[in-house]
Amino acid sequence: MKCTVVIDPAAEEEVLIRAKQHSTLVEDIETLVRESDTDLIGYRDGEIAPLKLAEIYCFFAEGGKIYAQTVSEKWQMKQRLYALEAMLDHRFVKINQSCIVNVRHIKCFQNSFVGGLTVTLQNGYRDYVSRRQLKSVKERMGL
Repeated sequence: MKCTVVIDPAAEEEVLIRAKQHSTLVEDIETLVRESDTDLIGYRDGEIAPLKLAEIYCFFAEGGKIYAQTVSEKWQMKQRLYALEAMLDHRFVKINQSCIVNVRHIKCFQNSFVGGLTVTLQNGYRDYVSRRQLKSVKERMGL
């Protein structure tokens, strides 16, 4: 594989990938570029902070507001859930109408007594997988 880097302060930043086929390396490069380009800002108690996608466990709706859950903190978001879903990459999957989870932070799935699934994240956050999203979640996770 050949790699060329051109530094030009006057040029607009651009990443061009030429590959014979789509691979995990291409996906990783795309993710890296998207992450560096994504500006997510969280708000909490008068504090404003940039949030990295890799550190976010899930986005969820609560009380008419949207929050991003990290390992131990909950940050309010200004974007709506559907807007976040559109800008997120393959690491995130919508599990129900009010929650999008980072698949890299899923601890386990548990069958519920009525035939559904419950997702538990590594930080202890739990939510259910809706029947509408069950098929896409199973496909995404290889279940």
